[in-house]
Amino acid sequence: MAKSTNKTKPTKLSPRAFLRSVDHPKRRADGLALLPFFNQVTSLKPKMWGSSMIGYGRYHYKYDSGREGEFFLTGFSPRKTALTIYVMPGYRDMSENLARLGKHKIGKSCLYINKLDDIDLDVLEEIVLEGLTYMRANYQTWDS
Repeated sequence: MAKSTNKTKPTKLSPRAFLRSVDHPKRRADGLALLPFFNQVTSLKPKMWGSSMIGYGRYHYKYDSGREGEFFLTGFSPRKTALTIYVMPGYRDMSENLARLGKHKIGKSCLYINKLDDIDLDVLEEIVLEGLTYMRANYQTWDS
């Protein structure tokens, strides 16, 4: 099967400008707080992916079906319904950390929180770092 193209790609948009344009005041404030948090935790520069996701680093994936592409290693988005934190390997084997995190919901590779005040940022740091470690050990990755 030929390499397919991921619809969500890095853009030239400014992550800070995007966050300043978020309508919801709490999502905007929390997004602006997450920007330096992720910068410090990952030591990577943020890039906009698509129109609403801020990603850090990138990795190459290839599914058994032959579909392959690139996506960011970790990141976040201030969605209308919740702050979405992306940890690409999902939250496998992170039940202990998730139990200590605070109020949240999870998806396959997403962590949903209503507001930063609901969670322990030290625990979120542990989760993000574990995700990065997993991705770097199991995929071809880049810091840009």
